[in-house]
This record gives sequence, structure tokens and C-alpha cells, in this order.
Amino acid sequence: MPMQTITIQSDKANLAQVETLLSRFCDENNIGNYFATISVAVLQAAENAIVHGNHSDPAKNVSVSYGYCNGGVFFEVSDEGEGFDADRYVDLPDTGTVGTGIFIIRSLADHVEFSRGGRSVRMEFFIRGIESSVASARAATLQKFYMPKEVEA
Repeated sequence: MPMQTITIQSDKANLAQVETLLSRFCDENNIGNYFATISVAVLQAAENAIVHGNHSDPAKNVSVSYGYCNGGVFFEVSDEGEGFDADRYVDLPDTGTVGTGIFIIRSLADHVEFSRGGRSVRMEFFIRGIESSVASARAATLQKFYMPKEVEA
């Protein structure tokens, strides 16, 4: 699958579109066990882009690009704002202060990279294998199929 992108207007109500995308993407790729981790980080980045990047200006857009990367999946959130210095927010913030969202993103994603002067953040999530419940269900199905069948005499 090549990289895909959705674009939303800078209104927090539009975060529901991003959440729907994330749910569908995780379901289609059988990575539902990563949904919570991915959605919290990506939704935080999208909300930051809307509120802090674009100052909730509905004339400005936020784009969410996504696809596969080596070892997993990525999501890149970009806004049309002025940008910021992401390196200022590398430590654990005080409760309720500026930088909490960036801390959350960095804590949940396996790799985070800011670009375009802080107007884009790319989050990579390394997929470590198939979901255990799916693997168990598949094994049970195969076991039933390959189980020797008794023949009545």
C-alpha cells in the first residue's frame, strides 16, 4: 500500500474522522492490539496541530499521512502553522503544562521525528507480530482441520 493522506479542517470535531481512519486501518491490517497506542499518539498530534499549530482556524487544514515503514506502520501529522522547536520539549513536563502532548507522543511511538520547522511529526510504530488471540484462533482452526477423523466401521 502506498502512502495515503486524509485532510481535515482545523476543528476538533473533525478528530472523529481521524479516529475512524485509525480504527479502520488497524482492523484492515490485523493490528487491533496496537489501536489504543496508535490512536492516543496520533489523535494527540492531530489535536496539537489543530489547536497549537493552526490555532483552530477552520481555513487551515491538518493532514494525516499513513502507510508502512520498515518494521511497522507510520503516521505523519502536518499543519499549516508557524511551527515550533520540538527540542524544547524533551523532558517530562509538569502536570498540565505545555509539552504534555509531545511527551505522550514520544512515550507511545517507537520513533518520533519532527520536520518542517515543527509543522510535521512522523510517528512510527513497530509491529512485533500477530495478535496472540488471532494466532490462537488460527491454530485452533488448523488443528481441527488436520485432526485425524474417525471413520465408523
